[in-house]
Amino acid sequence: MKRQLILISVLVSASVVTSVSASEEESFGKWVMSISRTKEVKAVNNELYAEECGACHYAYPPGLLPIQSWEKLLDAKALEDHFGENAELDEADLASLQKYVYANSAEKSYYKRARKITRSISEGEAPLRITEVKYIKRKHHELTEEMVKGNKDVSSLSNCNACHTQAEKGIFDDDTVNIPNFGEWDD
Repeated sequence: MKRQLILISVLVSASVVTSVSASEEESFGKWVMSISRTKEVKAVNNELYAEECGACHYAYPPGLLPIQSWEKLLDAKALEDHFGENAELDEADLASLQKYVYANSAEKSYYKRARKITRSISEGEAPLRITEVKYIKRKHHELTEEMVKGNKDVSSLSNCNACHTQAEKGIFDDDTVNIPNFGEWDD
C-alpha cells in the first residue's frame, strides 16, 4: 500500500510539472536570473535620492552601509556639515530620503554583498564613510596608492564609479572593474 501511494504521488507530481505553460517557464527563468543578481547590492531606484545625493558625488546604494550609519549621515544637524559641505534638506525631502535609505540599508537587504557588509561591521559600529567598512577595505586591499590616490581619474576609494563600470546598476564584482590608466582588474 505504501509503495502504491508513493508511486501515485510521483505520477501526480510529474503531471503537474509537465503541465507548466511556456509563460510560467519563462517567468521561472526570470525569477532564477533575478536570484543570481542578488549577489550584488540593490541599485539606487529613488529619484530624489539620486538627484540630491548624486548632485555632489556618486549616489551610493543604501545597501553599502548599515542603518546606524545612515541615521548619523542623514541627521539634519549632520547635513549642515556633510564632509565639509552644507547638504541641508527641507523636512519633507529629508524624511523621504531617510525612509528610503533605512528601508534599503545593508542589514535590511537580501542582496549577498550587502549581507557581507553587515557581517563585517561590529555591533554598535556606524562607519560614516563606505571606505571605512571592513568588507570594502578587504575587497580593495591589493590596490596600490598609485592606482587610487595617485590616479587623477580616481583619487579616492569613495569614487566607486570611477573603476566599477556597472556601479550605477549596483554591480561591484571584479569582472566589471576597469581602473582608469591601469585597465581591467585581474584579481
